[in-house]
Amino acid sequence: MGLAGGAPLTGTLDVADPGDWLALDGGVREVSRFHPPFLLEWARSAAPPAGLARLDESRLAIALCHRDGRVREEAVRQAVRHPGLLPLVVIRCADWVGPVREQARQLLREALDVDAALGLAPLVLRVGRRDRGAFGVEVLGRVLREASGGQLAVLLADPDRVVRRFAYGLAVEGRLLRPAELARVAARDRDTVVQDLCATAALAALADEDAHEGVLPPLLAARTPRTRSAGVTALRRAGRPEQAEPFLSDRSALVRACARYVVRQRGGDPAAWYRERCAAADDPGLPPGAVIGLAECGDRADAGLLRPLLAHPAAGVRARAVAGLRALGRVDTERLRPLLDDPAAGVVRETAAALLPSAGELPADWLLERTGSERPRHVRVGAFRLLDTRGGIVALRAAVGLLEDPDRKLRVRAGQSVQRWHPSPDEPQGDAEVGELLDRSRHLFSDHGLRLRKWEAGVES
Repeated sequence: MGLAGGAPLTGTLDVADPGDWLALDGGVREVSRFHPPFLLEWARSAAPPAGLARLDESRLAIALCHRDGRVREEAVRQAVRHPGLLPLVVIRCADWVGPVREQARQLLREALDVDAALGLAPLVLRVGRRDRGAFGVEVLGRVLREASGGQLAVLLADPDRVVRRFAYGLAVEGRLLRPAELARVAARDRDTVVQDLCATAALAALADEDAHEGVLPPLLAARTPRTRSAGVTALRRAGRPEQAEPFLSDRSALVRACARYVVRQRGGDPAAWYRERCAAADDPGLPPGAVIGLAECGDRADAGLLRPLLAHPAAGVRARAVAGLRALGRVDTERLRPLLDDPAAGVVRETAAALLPSAGELPADWLLERTGSERPRHVRVGAFRLLDTRGGIVALRAAVGLLEDPDRKLRVRAGQSVQRWHPSPDEPQGDAEVGELLDRSRHLFSDHGLRLRKWEAGVES
């Protein structure tokens, strides 16, 4: 270990990376027989080592991670002379040995200021997940509540979502960010906790009429449905319910539901709005969200508006029309069957899902033909899904045929289907084709498993 030879910390590990400090701590402990010459006597000593005061920063870092609690305790006392070792003091604040833990906590309370807290926050929060780790997080929060918005900015932009959650919690608590800034964060941050935290805080400012323009547009334009739905719901409180109407056809079911609530509160009829748009079956600009929205709040009679949309030029509209008919319980097997050959994967996926309850009514040979390698992958997947649902020899025949499919995922799925296959009780025993198919897939079974499966089917091994 370079540190044992006196190599500087900055050249041995990335002092800005919490993972390096935790790896150093764990690494020294794990090597049960690792005792550098300058620690050998300490490890054997029955009294707290007194020689640590003479150690440089690098060797003291090892002492802070030593297996012997007496060594760690004295090393914490000596660490006050080396601010660069504060990350290891943070780790020792969650130490399993009480005296070590208390000594480290006292030092952290005295040494942690805003500047140090900003650099240590990622490590403190990681250690905070451990048993006895809450102390460091409490001290961190107390110190950073004194930070300005500018100082906290480095944590607000941290790639670690746990750090961002903590920092935005402090920023919201201290009202360090304007409502418009919070709305922009809610719209762009990747973490749902940060999104919700900032959206809620931003919307709390809507009592101020001047905040509307800065808060609502970013929320309504957000990529994530949770944030958009928060903005849509807030339109009613902001006195702008009419702006919710376009969101009736949003791509998200959550946003559509919130929009319907706001429209109804205003006295509108979302179902009528959907029917008006879906009646124009030849409209190339028909939003797919309006199609599924009709199924979400309409009735079974609305299937008459959805069926013509099965031939719409937009794949999204066709897929939502299939999903809508399924939601309304108005699936017509013969009408949907041609869509299993649709060029759009989303349409075939929705069609297969809609036809699953009636898979046994579809011609087996017709479905098997669509599992051929010359068919598009999404067609093969949809046809196999239906055949697998049927069970029996038809399912086994399809699965074995796909064991050599060009698509790896489909081969794996077919293999899993063969492994869980069992003969149907209504099929005759002793079918020679079953034995042949099982032999072709013998690589998927143990010898005993293959014999057992054949015995179930009444086929000689």
